[in-house]
Amino acid sequence: MKTLKNHKFVLAMQAMMLMAMVQGSVAQEDDKAYLQTANAIIDEALQRGKAYEMLRELSFEVGPRLSGSPQAAAAVEWGRETMIEHGLENVHLQEVMVPHWERGPIERAAVVNSSFVGTHELTVCALGGSIATPTLGVTAEVLEVQTMDELHQKASEAAGKIIFFNRPMDATKRNTFAAYGGAVNQRGSGAAEAAKVGAVAALVRSMTTALDDVPHTGGMHYEEGVPKIPSAAISTLDANFLSDLLKKGAPVSVNLQLSSRTLPDTPSANVVGEITGSELPDEVVLLGGHLDSWDKGHGAHDDGSGCVQSIEALRLLKALNLRPRRTIRAVLFMNEENGLRGGKGYAEHVEKNGPKHIVAIESDRGGFAPRGITVQAENQIVAKVARWSYLLEQIGADRIERGGGGADISPLVPQGTVTMGLMVESHRYFDYHHSANDTFDKVNERELTLGAATMAIIAYVLANEGL
Repeated sequence: MKTLKNHKFVLAMQAMMLMAMVQGSVAQEDDKAYLQTANAIIDEALQRGKAYEMLRELSFEVGPRLSGSPQAAAAVEWGRETMIEHGLENVHLQEVMVPHWERGPIERAAVVNSSFVGTHELTVCALGGSIATPTLGVTAEVLEVQTMDELHQKASEAAGKIIFFNRPMDATKRNTFAAYGGAVNQRGSGAAEAAKVGAVAALVRSMTTALDDVPHTGGMHYEEGVPKIPSAAISTLDANFLSDLLKKGAPVSVNLQLSSRTLPDTPSANVVGEITGSELPDEVVLLGGHLDSWDKGHGAHDDGSGCVQSIEALRLLKALNLRPRRTIRAVLFMNEENGLRGGKGYAEHVEKNGPKHIVAIESDRGGFAPRGITVQAENQIVAKVARWSYLLEQIGADRIERGGGGADISPLVPQGTVTMGLMVESHRYFDYHHSANDTFDKVNERELTLGAATMAIIAYVLANEGL
């Protein structure tokens, strides 16, 4: 009996070993096939890539694309025509209503009647969503604060003042997005908090680690029941100038003039195109970026790059006759910058009508050199994605780690979608972000192209293998 049991155990172990060998052989064959595919995608991108020319068109023929503007409407049509031109399937528009804020022609600020400098012009720009000043502007003494806590501590001094929020992005942070996150609340809610203590306007240090004379705009919001006061970004050079002037001890007054206004919501659209899956067409891997931009520069890094990379990723697969098992869909979202209406509307449509989205990958960190993929999921899911990192090693994009997905795709998370983000070399991103510096010439063709190839490779594998 004992001999029989031993014999059965040996047979079972041999069977398991044989199965493991077969599975290992299949896995090796799969790895070899996917590596060949990844090489073909990279070669196609580097030899015949179209992303850079797409971005050139979007930057110069359309330009900056603030939600609700004629340029945003032109960008929607550009996106539709470009997807059709490059062979994407089921190209269509998904209508959404978006905010319509206009900057207006007047953005001016100056130190006035200073005992040290007399009148001195400051470089400013209105923050997105700000109300206008009266025609002659707002003139008031300036109170500098670093934090919201400091503002509240100085509440008794704030009435009738212009609050100057001067907390810089922390340049000692390893991650530039962490530095941004540590400073951006003063831009978003500074005006509302200042109004609560009786201030008449807000100036906010630009969200950049660069020291220059270019102000960076961005979204701000008001609160129900709190007076609305005008709010503007000030360049980092002039923020330092103003702070140094205040340190001299004499009162400093500034005149601020803005002509911005908010108009009624207007119709716009997300642009959608895809490669339909061969076996599981009702399961989707989404690639996306946001089509709108602020009205400074070209919106090239933020986020023209993500849009053209999403289209290019599908074009690369089409060019190589690669049809995945699941559908890969490109979405150009509208209104990420000042409302997220496109992302929210898209998720609502998917929740009501399907199809099931298993993965969504967003590119919204600039068109810089790809370094990998961030995965907003538990470690076991991250490990499944990291299984394919060897495909990206040859272009230095093989870092797969936990991290954020992206704003536009975040509304899909409650539906069980795993969200991911294209991770790039981001140390220069906030030199350009939301400013007149964000122009086409700041984007490197090779880096943009390899980012598109990275998205194509990871999307193709996940559309075939799932999670």
